[in-house]
Amino acid sequence: MNAGSQKLSIREKIGYSVGDTASNLYFQIVMSFIPIFYTDVFGLPAAAMSVMFLVTRLWDAINDPIMGMIADRTNTRWGKYRPYLLWVGLPFTVVSVITFVTPEFRDSGKLVYAYLTYTLMMMFYTAINVPYSALMGVMTSSNVERTKLSSYRFVAAFMGQFTVQSTILYLVKLFGKGNDSVGWPWAVACLGGLAFALFTIVFFSTKERVYPPKEQKSNFRQDLKDLFTNRSWLMIGLATVFQLIFIVLRSGSVTYYIKYYVQAQDFNFFGNVTHLSVELLTTLFLTTGSVAGITGAIFTSRFTRKINKRVVYGGFLAISAILSAIYYFLPPTSILIIYPLNFILSFFFGTVSVLQWAMYTDAADYGEWKFGRRATGLIMAASLFMLKLGLTLGGAMIGWVLASFNFVPNQPQAPEALKGILMLVSYMPAFFGIVGGLCMIFYPLTNQMMEKIEADLKDRRGKNQ
Repeated sequence: MNAGSQKLSIREKIGYSVGDTASNLYFQIVMSFIPIFYTDVFGLPAAAMSVMFLVTRLWDAINDPIMGMIADRTNTRWGKYRPYLLWVGLPFTVVSVITFVTPEFRDSGKLVYAYLTYTLMMMFYTAINVPYSALMGVMTSSNVERTKLSSYRFVAAFMGQFTVQSTILYLVKLFGKGNDSVGWPWAVACLGGLAFALFTIVFFSTKERVYPPKEQKSNFRQDLKDLFTNRSWLMIGLATVFQLIFIVLRSGSVTYYIKYYVQAQDFNFFGNVTHLSVELLTTLFLTTGSVAGITGAIFTSRFTRKINKRVVYGGFLAISAILSAIYYFLPPTSILIIYPLNFILSFFFGTVSVLQWAMYTDAADYGEWKFGRRATGLIMAASLFMLKLGLTLGGAMIGWVLASFNFVPNQPQAPEALKGILMLVSYMPAFFGIVGGLCMIFYPLTNQMMEKIEADLKDRRGKNQ
């Protein structure tokens, strides 16, 4: 059997997947908690936060593809992509902790500090996640095995999400003892240390098996040309932007939604009145969503066994969006609807998250099949850029909407501000989710086509050995 197409052991699948637990320890902090950290703890105006998120992405437009090209051209005895998991993990942890320090500066000094530290943190995120994502495309050439690996990966990713969502507010409270500016860096240090350990496990438990064609020569311009004429990458990349705007708007606004709209309340459960704090309500909302997402991730391969990936991805993203829109009409006391609805929505979205990266590795195979050149690192770097573009636009929209509806942090909100928060958690993300689902109409790769591509590439690689 061709080494590149062999089945992966459960040990290697688990070893690879814990890297996404590590990545999501950071990603969930940035997606769900950094907006409210910057406005309510650090002290940035919402509008200034939005501009910062946008400006810092200008560097990512250059940084992400450069990192992909560097990784593609790295040659060590450990492979092209694995070494970065060992080299970058510790500095990434240190910079992330510094990002959540609130310095005793004037407003202008704090803004400069936020720009510098946030930019550095996202650069290190790129430096470790581009190689990590590319690694999945070179562990095996089997698109079926990669879909299974992606399912493992996203079960692990949701475990990271669950860990953050179930612990971080309590860690902040534990270490801060009422002072959140003290609690946040210590909480991030705990989770960052765990992430460093998990990235190290990935390095020692995985192996690279798929290599570019031997005759392929280094050519930056040709790699970029291949990327932007790869229709499958263009469609899943565009869908990713809308998908990320959808989930960032929802996740980033949930903390505001619970704190200012739902609020702490007494809940009558079969005659027993229980007080539900904001911390408990927020943690419960996010963690039950993570459990549902894990369940959806587990069932992904069953959905795609008979149905094309693009149909499952587009359809489930659209369903998630429609369910999100319902939140605009729910009163704050409708706990018995708010939480089960989030569970169902998160189940469908869990499958979407799995398929996103499996489809990127399919796009890498398609590129090699069509153009005779393989640039897995560049494709994953460009894909990560699309992901971060969605992350940025979603985060910026949160700040814009809050500012335009006159949000005032740490105060009871006027009806106008509450309306803005409701928009952020309901029909605004719904719009982008539906558009992302529609992009799949133009995605060209079917299950049958991927079987042909896999067989052709296996035959080519066999002849070149």
